[in-house]
Amino acid sequence: MRIAVIGQSLFGQEVYKELRKEGHTIVGVFTIPDKDGKADPLASEAEKDGVPVFKFLRWRVKGQAIQEVVDQYKATGAELNVLPFCSQFIPMEVIDHPKHGSIIYHPSLLPRHRGASAINWTLIHGDKKGGFTVFWADDGLDTGPILLQRECEVEPSDTVNTLYKRFLFPEGVKGTVEAVRLIAEGKAPRITQPEEGATYECIQKKDNAKVKQQSTSTSIIPGLSTDMYTQMLLTFYGSSLVDNGIPVNGQPLEIPGASQPGLVTKSGLVLFGNDGKTLLVKNLQFEDGKMIAAAQYFRSGSSAAVELTEEEKTFAEQMRAVWQSILTNVSQIEGSTDFFKSGAASMDVVRLVEEVKLRASSCQLQNEDVYMNTTFQDFIQMCVRKLRGEDDEEQLVVDYVEKNINNMTVKMPHQLFINGEFVDAEGGKTYKTINPTDGTAICDVSLAQISDVDRAVAAAKEAFEEGEWGKMNPRDRGRLIYKLADLMEEHQEELATIEAIDSGAVYTLALKTHVGMSIQTFRYFAGWCDKIQGSTIPINQARPNRNLTFTKKEPIGVCAIVIPWNYPLMMLSWKTAACLAAGNTIVLKPAQVTPLTALKFAELAARAGLPKGVINILPGSGALVGQRLSDHPDVRKLGFTGSTEIGKHIMKSCAVSNVKKVSLELGGKSPLIIFSDCDMDKAVRMGMSSVFFNKGENCIAAGRLFVENSIHDLFVQRVVEEVKKMKIGDPLDRSTDHGPQNHKAHLDKLVEYCQIGVKEGATLVCGGKQVQRPGFFFEPTVFTDVEDHMYIAKEESFGPVMIISKFKNGDVDDVLRRANATEYGLASGVFTRDISKALYVSERLNAGTVFVNTYNKTDVASPFGGFKQSGFGKDLGQEALNEYLKTKAVTIEY
Repeated sequence: MRIAVIGQSLFGQEVYKELRKEGHTIVGVFTIPDKDGKADPLASEAEKDGVPVFKFLRWRVKGQAIQEVVDQYKATGAELNVLPFCSQFIPMEVIDHPKHGSIIYHPSLLPRHRGASAINWTLIHGDKKGGFTVFWADDGLDTGPILLQRECEVEPSDTVNTLYKRFLFPEGVKGTVEAVRLIAEGKAPRITQPEEGATYECIQKKDNAKVKQQSTSTSIIPGLSTDMYTQMLLTFYGSSLVDNGIPVNGQPLEIPGASQPGLVTKSGLVLFGNDGKTLLVKNLQFEDGKMIAAAQYFRSGSSAAVELTEEEKTFAEQMRAVWQSILTNVSQIEGSTDFFKSGAASMDVVRLVEEVKLRASSCQLQNEDVYMNTTFQDFIQMCVRKLRGEDDEEQLVVDYVEKNINNMTVKMPHQLFINGEFVDAEGGKTYKTINPTDGTAICDVSLAQISDVDRAVAAAKEAFEEGEWGKMNPRDRGRLIYKLADLMEEHQEELATIEAIDSGAVYTLALKTHVGMSIQTFRYFAGWCDKIQGSTIPINQARPNRNLTFTKKEPIGVCAIVIPWNYPLMMLSWKTAACLAAGNTIVLKPAQVTPLTALKFAELAARAGLPKGVINILPGSGALVGQRLSDHPDVRKLGFTGSTEIGKHIMKSCAVSNVKKVSLELGGKSPLIIFSDCDMDKAVRMGMSSVFFNKGENCIAAGRLFVENSIHDLFVQRVVEEVKKMKIGDPLDRSTDHGPQNHKAHLDKLVEYCQIGVKEGATLVCGGKQVQRPGFFFEPTVFTDVEDHMYIAKEESFGPVMIISKFKNGDVDDVLRRANATEYGLASGVFTRDISKALYVSERLNAGTVFVNTYNKTDVASPFGGFKQSGFGKDLGQEALNEYLKTKAVTIEY
């Protein structure tokens, strides 16, 4: 058939494309004029195909058709008009002209909800069924005969967006094309719409939208209003049914007409229906059109205006020109100019957001931001705050624990971080995190419960499936991660101080490694966001057809991350950076004894603009939180660093629950082989580092040194001399070499470990005891004469304990056999000046990392992970991305 397509938008574009695929001739596309030089998507598609495109500003004036417009339409010779989505009034001279008339798509099961905002009214009335109708146009409003209808279930959690994306858009396109097919085949019905059940509801008016005393939760809807103080009219937007997990603490708000007061909480305005269900309202609009976040109701209008820099003033003038180009009927844009009262519509909001991105890519604007800052002055203030990274200062409420320490005021969050908010654990449960330097409590930290895990996973799932993170351009995602790294760098001294008091890390090491490498990690993976690629694969062709097969690398979804206490921030960064770069969302459990840098990280992530739900932090016990994450059916990947025993348990739980993907970095007993032809000074220096770095609380620490017999005594003598020079003390003291062990239970374990070594006959050369001072300090320790069968030769200490064994001069193969005689395979090392020997040994050491004439040399670009019972999977480097991606193969026959 010869078809004229009259409409606009992506929906119109898709219908147009499908009609062409069906073999119909599109004789003309009639759409809206370009806006600021940008054509509507339907127009762009048709122009690309060489189809005549007409962009009439209007079809009629004062109710009369414009003859010139009608004549241009009639000249196309259309046999059918298809109106997939049309915002203009089309005169009946055009509607009735074609041989087959005109058909229109309507997002309602006609006759129900005729008129404007039909999708909204489906939700407003609490309909259980929704859908769309393709009907024959007549001179009424959505009253013509029905040609085709399709229906779907309406879920309690549905919004206009979810309903549109899930059903009305994709099925609507198919239904419209099917309707055309029925017309072409002469099978199209004309079912007269009944009057029974027909409604006509124009755009909602305030006087028929009041909250009623007996309102159920499902009848308190977006757009519903109530008279507030001094008869100020308040309208609710962004309403959704919620479970009982919503925070119940808040300021009461009397709502005339409601059965009980609402509560203004951190999450929004909580309303209570008489059916016992709870509703959460995200946004409120005042009578003057100003919209605010409901959570900010009692604080609205309290923020002070910011002074603009010269650069920001330039940006403001650029935006003034953009507003002027949109609001063509306004002679001059003033600070008080209101975007919507001056004639802007929803399409203009999209355009404005895109214009901001073009001029300031770091300003991540959402449509909602425009609705909540409608005057030019408020709009510019909001943009500037976003450019400065201050836009969430009011939105993000942080109950800090503040301490004046290390010549600074350290501000530490101490609550759970779920869905972009710091919240208390269920039941207000807390525990004390301890400073290992003196054994005193730093603060009370929220202790996550099972329900908190479920809330966090639900938030991460929604952020991935429905939120902006899942739809974000990879380059924009990388920009946010870069911004996060910048904020971490701005707060590096504060982060290092928190790390020192919470984990016992020496401040200078925490600044350089714990924090410094964390920042490097995020910057490294930020650069990978837009470089994740699949490939094309040549496959056998099924003649006469041909095939194209390609792979796509896609994010997995909700990922759980469980990290240890030795490098609290760095272990978080190693896993989280790759996970975010791949496009996933995260629920992270820090070690119970070291939660504070993870919570500070959560704050910085929110300040950086990462959307709500993308990162969730749950301090708590492994037995409760870790286990629930392992078992949770909505978690699709779990990354774990910790002991081999716990790793095995996690792997089993992940398999039984939903066969979730797992990566494990587990225990180690890393061998370091020192040959007699080594550089002795370097071997001693790096040998010390291999064991005592970070108080020995280091997953790749050299768990056993094999020293060639001819240099053994000299090596031991030199090591002991260096050990005696080490200063043990307060980790915040810049001259300290060796701080406290992480926590009391670990200190006790080290004491017992050394007692076993002495009992088995190893020679304790120095150390082996707790330091007699407050806190959890342990002496750097050296054992010699350690034989292969001994406990300390086989088991990891995870502390500052050097285990030295001799090996015969020149017996390379035997020392390799002894070095590999362990179930672990995380790291290893060799010191020799003989390059051939170094290569020979490195090839035969069975470990994920081999260091030659160095140790502890990790880099963000180099993959890190173990063999055997040290686990599998990689952190860092390009390979780490694969841990958080899934590969999809797509085959197309053509």
